[in-house]
Amino acid sequence: MNRITAYIRHSLQEIYPPEEIKALSMLICCDMLGLDALDIYMGKDIILSECKQRELENIIFRLQKNEPIQYIRGFAEFCGRNFKVASGVLIPRPETAELVELIVKENPNARRLLDIGTGSGCIAISLDKKLPDVAVEAWDISEEALSIARKNNENLEAGVRFLQRDVLSDDWEKVPSFDVIVSNPPYVTETEKNEMDANVLEWEPGLALFVPDEDPLRFYNRIACLGSELLLPGGKLYFEINQAYGRETAHILEMNQYRDVRVIKDIFGKDRIVTANR
Repeated sequence: MNRITAYIRHSLQEIYPPEEIKALSMLICCDMLGLDALDIYMGKDIILSECKQRELENIIFRLQKNEPIQYIRGFAEFCGRNFKVASGVLIPRPETAELVELIVKENPNARRLLDIGTGSGCIAISLDKKLPDVAVEAWDISEEALSIARKNNENLEAGVRFLQRDVLSDDWEKVPSFDVIVSNPPYVTETEKNEMDANVLEWEPGLALFVPDEDPLRFYNRIACLGSELLLPGGKLYFEINQAYGRETAHILEMNQYRDVRVIKDIFGKDRIVTANR
């Protein structure tokens, strides 16, 4: 093991498990410092320039503060594309990519699509790129999130229309109709904070994560009602959900007269997507 990887391991061993440190070491050395992967694998001793040494020390300092590596790099990979991320937006998760792929598979002929609570814009932009004939609109309450989403829209040469809206209180009289509505809204209860890693709890935006224990499905209730007004006949609604509330979310849709309600498990075998037809 060369001095660089030894330094990384020693600096992070009290915070991250060994396998994660190994992955972080390769990412830091190869992707962030531009070192040769073979040299790292072979344990070749490498002398960093003064500039690269300061860069490495800054990365380690930020990791020791539990800052997610995606925020340090400034981007996260999602559906084969790099999305700008910062602490004002959630880091895209692999299970959310499953949601995107399901929508693409089931809606090849859709013409208008709405993403509610867009964050970095990863869902909306990915759908815009994968379904080029669809006009995609995306909403978020956070101007900081929308600024990042618009930058991603520009960088990835997408055509999403982003709007600042509060889904819980805004007036919908002049909103057009859609073939598909998708939402990955806040769904982590306050009680579940105790189970979360520090790099999520201390860095990712609480506005996009948490809901009160006494009203954990507030966004699903609201968006289900909204879908009744905005979805065209035969239109589809897709939710990413808290794994603990699959049955309850499905019940909300059934009570709002949706058809063909499905609860779908993610790659980890957890209830993660609920979808239904209008």
